[in-house]
Amino acid sequence: IPMPALQRFAPDELPGLTFLRELEDGQKVRAEVVRKINDVNAQNHKDIMFLLKLGNDDAEELISYTELCDKIDEMMQHDTAKMENGEPFYFYQEIVGHEGPLTARSLNWKGSTWNVRVRWEDGSETDEPLNVMIAQDPVTLAAYAKKKGLLEELGWKKLKKYARRSKLLDRHIKQNKMRTQRRAPIYKFGIQVPRDWREARKLQDAAGHTKWTDAEKKEIQQINDYDTLKDMGKNAKMPHDYQKIRVHFVYDAKHDGRYKARLVAGGHLTTASKEEAYSGVVSLKSMRLAALIGEMNGLKSMVGDIGNAYLESYTREKVYFIAGPEFGELEGHTLVIVKALYGLRTSGARFHEKLSETLRSEGFRPSLADPDLWIRDAGDVYEYVCVYVDDLMAILKDPDEFFKRLQDPELYGYKLKGVGPPEYHLGGNFGRDEDGTLWWGSKTYVEKMMKSYERQFGSLPRKQSSPLTEGDHPELDISDLLDDDKRSLYMSLVGALQWAVTLGRFDIAYATMVMSRFRAEPRVGHMERISHIYGYLRKYPDGRIRFRTRCPDNESLFENTDANWMYSVYGEREVSLFEGLPKPKGKAARISTFIDSGLHHCKVTGKASTGVLQFVNQTPVDWGAWKQSTVERTTYGAEFVAARIGTDRIIDLQFTLQAMGVPVEEPSWMFGDNHSVLTSSTIPHSVMSKRWVALSYHRVRAAIAHGILRFCHVDTSNNVSDVLTKSLGHMKMWLLIQPLLFWKGDTMASKQQHE
Repeated sequence: IPMPALQRFAPDELPGLTFLRELEDGQKVRAEVVRKINDVNAQNHKDIMFLLKLGNDDAEELISYTELCDKIDEMMQHDTAKMENGEPFYFYQEIVGHEGPLTARSLNWKGSTWNVRVRWEDGSETDEPLNVMIAQDPVTLAAYAKKKGLLEELGWKKLKKYARRSKLLDRHIKQNKMRTQRRAPIYKFGIQVPRDWREARKLQDAAGHTKWTDAEKKEIQQINDYDTLKDMGKNAKMPHDYQKIRVHFVYDAKHDGRYKARLVAGGHLTTASKEEAYSGVVSLKSMRLAALIGEMNGLKSMVGDIGNAYLESYTREKVYFIAGPEFGELEGHTLVIVKALYGLRTSGARFHEKLSETLRSEGFRPSLADPDLWIRDAGDVYEYVCVYVDDLMAILKDPDEFFKRLQDPELYGYKLKGVGPPEYHLGGNFGRDEDGTLWWGSKTYVEKMMKSYERQFGSLPRKQSSPLTEGDHPELDISDLLDDDKRSLYMSLVGALQWAVTLGRFDIAYATMVMSRFRAEPRVGHMERISHIYGYLRKYPDGRIRFRTRCPDNESLFENTDANWMYSVYGEREVSLFEGLPKPKGKAARISTFIDSGLHHCKVTGKASTGVLQFVNQTPVDWGAWKQSTVERTTYGAEFVAARIGTDRIIDLQFTLQAMGVPVEEPSWMFGDNHSVLTSSTIPHSVMSKRWVALSYHRVRAAIAHGILRFCHVDTSNNVSDVLTKSLGHMKMWLLIQPLLFWKGDTMASKQQHE
């Protein structure tokens, strides 16, 4: 609601004021005070009437001076509260025009020599006095005046001090645009999510429900159930070492249609702590491995969410706040925060400590490879719990009993939600094929990406058969640079793609890696390519990682030519660095890693690309696409760099599995499609003729000599890592990824049944 900077409510100064007016039918329109009615009643202020223009049509209405003053008071209180809460005093979208110089005789005179045409948030446009708008936002007006060459005109000159320093002006303009973006509607799973307490009421009133209010009441009740706050009464005097902060609601919508409100403390107002402040999270790679090992050893998977997790622990911070209207009878009371309320700097660490104590009491210990992957000896196998802040995935012999113990008030008393077999967890979908094969997909997340794209662009992306056009090189694009708003949108779209890759869509990993490089200065052509990737996901939304547990028949691809490395420079294998690890139990795991490189991947820098796709048994568990850090002149050099990266990742995966207590078959398998690199790596008496690949050469050969890995040749047409190093056409790409992401069930079992 735009509000002139009035020091008093003088009747002659009220014409020109605009505000939102609610009509009898509930509709809200923008009303403008056109003029004061100069009749007999105007001799007495309280009897003065003003003419209002309603909306963009010719509708008019009379309003009394008293009612108009009440409206001004209401607006001032509203805006003062917003400024006290740190919210931006910024209500319009842009300045679209101006008129002047004007005089008191001018038809559109509003008390200022100039008027500016303002486009408001609701799409309406009004003419506002320049002096009033300058009082609200001099930065945007200065930028407009500089662009239109008005800084030397009377009335505009005062803005020269803002426009003088162009870099500072640009920064302020960007900040204002960010504020505008922060006020844009937010949607999640098709539900508009409010930004604050007032917007929650506005949205639910318009929709005719009380779901946001109900969510707030539920949150306050839970806050009280946990004895989170200590009431000190009104006007309480607090010790000097206690700090006053603010609290507010953060709103969310869940995939199952639930409305959620979370009370969050303004922890940014407190002094930073020197101790650890965060809660760790398990990597999705560790979760995939735990799920796979569970499937191999006949364990069961269940998930659960600890409700109001942080409130399970006490805070060490000394903070308090003054309760607002959302606290009902406690409004105005001084409330001390005694539990680890969301938003405080150290709440994550306090909850992590408490949950760690619980898991240790249940016999779990953190894995050396991932401290948020907890492992427990269950006799013949190991059991696992994956912790992602307050989201748990338990892979145990009896996960139901585990969650019952967590909820037992005589043991731990956690309040759990969503306990059951995994269906939707951390943005991913879970389920089983008809033959019982467990899968992990991202269809719901991709659908969410499509809805977000449609809101931004007004339509869905055109369906595409591949992530990028075959042979495309976006680094050669010379189209126009995107403006600030589009650049922010570009970064957001790329971020969503990166999470989709993390959830298992490695078929877009190369395209996402390439387009991520242009986040700082994306061009129009780059945005078109992002739309192309989204179009591919729209056409193929249901790619899934399937947990196939059978051991692959790698021996049929490898001729046993193990050489004697005893008399080479590498000698015998050194003592394993993997000491202090749990004794291996359960079924053995076989690691198969496919590597590839793309020479001259970047036409600007000359650098090659590397792609690595790793399997444990028949399940893809880890992948990556990177631009190499060095410039290689030959395919031989680029492939050796890829082989070194693959070797390092094999060693990392071996350690991760051994830290989980899994028997790891050695040597692991690595597949590449370059005969020269394979020969140089596997023959002890081969000579290094390319000195610049010395690091990669010796790293790979030492791993082979010590029995860590076995390096085998695979034909390029069967090298699945090819999708991670270059832009492929649909047919080439589809032959590689279809069996991995789109075929259902245990394909080896199907093959054996067919035979």
